[in-house]
Amino acid sequence: MRPFATLLFDLDGTLVDAFTTIHRSYIHTLPQFGRPVPTMAEVRRAVGGGIENAMAHFLPRELIPAAIEIHTAYAREILLEDVVLLPGALDLLRVQHARGRKLAVFTNKNADAARRICTHLGLSPFLSGVYGAGDTPWLKPQREFTDHVLRELRANAAATLLVGDSPFDVETARAAGFPCWCVTTGTHGEAQLRVAGAEKIFPDLATLGASLD
Repeated sequence: MRPFATLLFDLDGTLVDAFTTIHRSYIHTLPQFGRPVPTMAEVRRAVGGGIENAMAHFLPRELIPAAIEIHTAYAREILLEDVVLLPGALDLLRVQHARGRKLAVFTNKNADAARRICTHLGLSPFLSGVYGAGDTPWLKPQREFTDHVLRELRANAAATLLVGDSPFDVETARAAGFPCWCVTTGTHGEAQLRVAGAEKIFPDLATLGASLD
């Protein structure tokens, strides 16, 4: 197995469970546009590729900018009320940081929100950076976003691993030339991740960490 010097982690569904917050924000937003309240399952299926892509599952394009403004403002208000660490997240980061690996969060979530969550949940001391939507003009899986993050971290793609929970993460890693290991704690199951091309798939972070070591 190649030695990994840098580990990039997706956030929602990988390190943290923020789906209650996300679901509440859609419940708050969509009825204001005459749409029914979405189920949690519908929201989980929609997210992962950035908020514009997710909102397009529920609204026509012309309504999306206004909906995003409402959704984002409400999500900011309730951001830290329901978000929790997924099992094994803190231990994994603590151990890998102690072993000298460079760790960073790499997400399509709003960057300021991602940084607030990482600080709130105690992840920040182990991270060399938190990169998200708004930091650059790009989102995962665009190669330009990945290149930006690697430059900021002074990381070598050949020694990098992306840990995620969705086909967006797999596509991101593939475009940049490094592997993606996935957990099934987020938006997609094992079969979907296998079809997407994830190199390894784990039921949780503890199992992934054991394989990494």
